[in-house]
Amino acid sequence: MFGVRLALIALGAPFALQNAADGAARYLVLTAAVTGFMASYAMLRDWERFGPLVLRHPALLGLDLLIGAVLLLTASPASPLGYAAACTPLLAGLLYGWRGAGVLTGCQLVVLLVAHRAWADALTSGASTLLVAGFCVAAGITGVTLRNLMFRFGAATTALAEANARLAVAGAVEAERARLARDLHDSLAKTLHGLALTADALAEGTGHLPPDTLRDRAVQVAAAARRAAADSRDLLTGLRHDAADPTDPVDLAETLRTGLPAGTPLDAAAPLPPVPHAVAQHLLAIAAEAVENARRHATSPPRTALTTTGTALRLTVTDHGPGLPTGLTLQSASDTGHFGLVGMAERATAIGGALRVGPAGQTATGPGTEVRIDVPLAVLDAARSPGTRRSAPGEHLSGQNPPARPPD
Repeated sequence: MFGVRLALIALGAPFALQNAADGAARYLVLTAAVTGFMASYAMLRDWERFGPLVLRHPALLGLDLLIGAVLLLTASPASPLGYAAACTPLLAGLLYGWRGAGVLTGCQLVVLLVAHRAWADALTSGASTLLVAGFCVAAGITGVTLRNLMFRFGAATTALAEANARLAVAGAVEAERARLARDLHDSLAKTLHGLALTADALAEGTGHLPPDTLRDRAVQVAAAARRAAADSRDLLTGLRHDAADPTDPVDLAETLRTGLPAGTPLDAAAPLPPVPHAVAQHLLAIAAEAVENARRHATSPPRTALTTTGTALRLTVTDHGPGLPTGLTLQSASDTGHFGLVGMAERATAIGGALRVGPAGQTATGPGTEVRIDVPLAVLDAARSPGTRRSAPGEHLSGQNPPARPPD
């Protein structure tokens, strides 16, 4: 609005200067033109600085109306300055509402009436003045309407921001719950399961096993109990996540060699790119879960391979067991309490990787199972830069729909 007013003053000022008498009158008109032009320019360029002053002091807009009246009386209502008169009621409606619009629109109409009477002899008809007066009234109403719409839009925007904040909090809580569920499954649940099996074996062997054997099993039970206590303490204090900066690069092959159970074969094809610490921990958890499942169901040790495909880092865990149950999906695994596959899929999504769990091919002892995750190299590069997030592709579980193969 200030930009339109500035342009109209620039177009109408020559008319006012041409009609002004020599001497003080001409200087007064020139001063009014320069002041009105510079005021509009200042508002246009730096509203954040001068706008609050106009909002707090409506008299400033009244002073501006007075400056415009000097130009309008000199140039006539038929000049472009007549249309600039409609800017004041519009600004008054936008800034001050109905009351401000009513007062300043009334003042502007009085100025138009005086200008029309002063130029009555030169004007062929009063149609132009009547048209400008109608513009002033309509501009005041329009300004108030726009003001109300902006307030409603602001209230709606605030409500939307609050809703988004609540959704963000809910999402953070859900993500934390999922993280805790994965950590409980990958550490404490497995330790407690092993503790229960050892305790069962100890109970069954009481009365017919040698004392040394019973003592060894009792020691195993105690060790497993201490391990469970340590896992619980780690989960409560968050020591696992505060150990290193998540973006620090680490050697993934070394992480897998030290983190996987002893005796797990690992084929690592050099050269391998450095992997951020957080990504390496997720990949280690996926591989450990796959190795644990293979040791439970396969007849031979699983093999772990780490390679690059040119566009992605690929981690593969293959066993020669009986294969996946027919019709197994992520939903069915979650419904039956088998959260290992669910945790692997969530970890793959968290690091921007694509997970595939499916048959490994026919072997002498069974079809076997292959767990494969591909992490794009571009995602690894972005993860090494703090504050960068990438969208994660969807995970795939064979047995229901054919998985989408990542590019080789």
